[in-house]
Amino acid sequence: MEIDTDYLVIGSGLAGLTFALTAAQHGTVTVLTKRAPEDANSSWAQGGIAGVMGSDDTLELHTQDTLVAGAGLCHPDAVNVLVTEGPQRIRDLMELGANFNTTVSTEGEEVLALGREGGHSRNRIVHTADYTGLECEQTLLHAVQVNVNITVLEHLFVTDLIIHEIDGVRRCTGVYALGNTVGDRVKVEAKATLLATGGCGQVYQYTTNPAVATGDGVAMAWRAGAPIANMEFIQFHPTTLHHEKARAFLITEALRGEGGILRHADGEAFMAKYHPLKDLAPRDIVARAIVSEMKLRNVECVYLDATHISSEVLAGHFPTISQKCAEVGIDITRDPIPIVPAQHYQCGGVVTGLDAETEIYGLYAAGEVACTGVHGANRLASNSLLEAMVFGRRAALHAVKHCPGNTPDKSVTENTTMADMQIMPDEEAAATHQCVQRIMNRSAGIVRSTSDMEAALRKVETCLDTFTGRQLSTTAWEARNAVTVATLILKSALARHESRGLHYTVDFPERSGNEPQDTVLVPVSAC
Repeated sequence: MEIDTDYLVIGSGLAGLTFALTAAQHGTVTVLTKRAPEDANSSWAQGGIAGVMGSDDTLELHTQDTLVAGAGLCHPDAVNVLVTEGPQRIRDLMELGANFNTTVSTEGEEVLALGREGGHSRNRIVHTADYTGLECEQTLLHAVQVNVNITVLEHLFVTDLIIHEIDGVRRCTGVYALGNTVGDRVKVEAKATLLATGGCGQVYQYTTNPAVATGDGVAMAWRAGAPIANMEFIQFHPTTLHHEKARAFLITEALRGEGGILRHADGEAFMAKYHPLKDLAPRDIVARAIVSEMKLRNVECVYLDATHISSEVLAGHFPTISQKCAEVGIDITRDPIPIVPAQHYQCGGVVTGLDAETEIYGLYAAGEVACTGVHGANRLASNSLLEAMVFGRRAALHAVKHCPGNTPDKSVTENTTMADMQIMPDEEAAATHQCVQRIMNRSAGIVRSTSDMEAALRKVETCLDTFTGRQLSTTAWEARNAVTVATLILKSALARHESRGLHYTVDFPERSGNEPQDTVLVPVSAC
């Protein structure tokens, strides 16, 4: 089957939906999603959206907080775009019907109830209780579903980008996708294609991400020849529920923003030993502090204590967390929550410019899949949903202006791997994937060493070779993508001979005295 569209979006999170709504004003848009549209990382975001919406806040303060969290690697021009355009993107959501928490000001007016999270110097987090991402996702999905210029196609797994060289320029002219069965191939051609595939949580054994987060966009961009940057900077959320009856479930940073305190089982609060902001320190510092304390005491977890916060606040602001904890017998009004760090967010990705454009003409990337330069070595809390919308919109505006249409040379061989090859069993693919997840948890987690990562890379590359020359189902493609991204994380981490932001290695425990540089990996096919 073949599909022609003006603009193509891979992924249905905030970045993709924002792009779709913007581009739909200028042509037809097709959105491909490998599951249902709401199955996106965006839906799982609890904390909120950071933006200068309060009278005591300024763009300069938000900029400075972002730069400090990024540990010297943020691109100031990208941060300026994010912070400057962010408030309007929040207002766009409100105009579309997003219901954010409000309060009554001293003047008697209804205003946004702005929260604070780690690393922020002001209350600037716009939120809907503890399910902000889901509220934003549903708001944009509704707008997309009623837009006659947008078509959403579910259960289509994109395997590869179609790349042609036209007049000496490498161009993306569409994608190949799989339906529900091996060999059920769909070709989609478009003027411009946006990668909005989210993150790579399933590279790790323990993650807050949904099952769809297998690093697909980074992997397919790498195969297509696009540079990838800063993949060593993997953010581990410091507080995820640790319980034998529950999967890793994110306990939003907003709970610490409301006064939650990290303690040991005996009640000792420990964050004052690690940072002046104590429990509101940036996430990388909090995560390493928790790991250090767990090792010092030889314990499986620490505890997030919210028992001193009023039950009304806990019920009103954190209903999802209250419910999830109650399901395993924890009453957060009386019981401290057992927590451990887990993989949460990738700060690197496909290299883009300020308009989300990649080095391949007609290919854009926005959201977690992209390395815009906003996050540097560590993402400031609640900047991610903002980044998705800001750069999703900029990508659409740039595509409308600069991608009038391609006329590919049909004689050029297309880079498809859908050949008549032996099928890889799903069981083998899943086992390989799980093996790599365990390797990454041990060797590419919060604290790393050169010897561990070198050994891990050899093992992971051997695992990657098992996919070569075989026809893959959707399950096997996801496994292959996750394993591909694992190699990129390890290569990036081994290339950085210092500890900075989210990357901490015992072999180079201090920051380098040299000018900080991005770690950029360039595929052989792009050289």
